[in-house]
Amino acid sequence: IEPSIEPYHPSGNFNILVHCSRPPTFSSNNKIGMSSSSAIASKPFTVVVQAEIKADRLEEFLDIIEKDAIGSRAEEGCIRFDVVQSQEDPNKFIFYEVYKDLDAVVFHKEQPHFALWTNFKGSGGVVSSVSHKMDGIFMSD
Repeated sequence: IEPSIEPYHPSGNFNILVHCSRPPTFSSNNKIGMSSSSAIASKPFTVVVQAEIKADRLEEFLDIIEKDAIGSRAEEGCIRFDVVQSQEDPNKFIFYEVYKDLDAVVFHKEQPHFALWTNFKGSGGVVSSVSHKMDGIFMSD
């Protein structure tokens, strides 16, 4: 499946923005309770971002986040980069990002498509943005 974007529909009937480019399959490679240091070091690094966008900047945001998502998915260390929109408030979004490891995150933050997002935030386009850093435990491939 190729990445695609569906526009926000005013009726609120559908709001998904960016689709996964890889079909998920269950993997049991990362199990809770693994004690070896190699198992811990090999856990995917996950970032969940909760963002509220200023209403008057929504169209600009949709343009930059599409570019960021597509660019991120092209990175070798990016396993997944999804953007979803709230059905209750069209200005609220969650980004679900999964990277092979911390080095992949460092690389991601050096890319021009990531700079689009940070510059948008810096220009006052967001009401709020909170990032949660997490370790992958049970992940789809």
